[in-house]
Amino acid sequence: MTVEVLERIDTPVPVVQQQQSNLAVISPAYLLELAVSKGADIEQLERLMALKERFDKNEAAKAFNDAFAKFKAKGVEIVKTKLITDGPLKGKKHAELAAILAAVTPALSEFGLSISWSLTKDEPQWMEVTCTLRHVGGHCEVVAMGGAPDTGPGRNAIQARGSVKTYLERYTGTAILGMAAKEQDDDGAGGKPESTDITALLVGLGATTTSAAALAYWRVNKESLKDDWAAANRFKKAVAEHRTELERGAA
Repeated sequence: MTVEVLERIDTPVPVVQQQQSNLAVISPAYLLELAVSKGADIEQLERLMALKERFDKNEAAKAFNDAFAKFKAKGVEIVKTKLITDGPLKGKKHAELAAILAAVTPALSEFGLSISWSLTKDEPQWMEVTCTLRHVGGHCEVVAMGGAPDTGPGRNAIQARGSVKTYLERYTGTAILGMAAKEQDDDGAGGKPESTDITALLVGLGATTTSAAALAYWRVNKESLKDDWAAANRFKKAVAEHRTELERGAA
């Protein structure tokens, strides 16, 4: 008698497990397909389609985040190798766009990621570049940055626009990837410690287009370097050189 009762209790267990398995595979796409087969009305189908779109978008975002985390784990490095020979950044180095792409593209492609740029604003005095990081699953992230044409000495109108476009591509690319270029290794030579990093100040100086504007820029920003004589002196020298170039170009 007891044996029979136990057998009756044990029998439904596989059925319950099968039901749980079936529930696990239900998705918005399955529900939409089922609704169509059952002759659901337009309103029901629209709600299910909206549900599917939200589900697919969320899944694509999760796939993107997973791929991007794996890309970051590769520890890709961007090295500054291009020496700047003129302008307010003379003597500094930066990473060229080609070097950035050569460093990051193999690792991006490994995880289904790609990077591209588009010119989203092209006006006589202002240009804007938008960088897009895409994943094969459909999700993408964008970063945009704008600037005036780089009308430095010796550049024609086309070169001025091409220069700022490349500049914007470099900065939006590293921004969207969360990366920064590093100084080239000196092979253990033990370089002299650098003073305050004035790169941002020099970039702002380069955006000034008249000698008077450059002088005003120096007066506004020189106090920020009052505790670092070496950096202040380098900034002052860069301002003087930039003003000389601007005055020569205006002559």
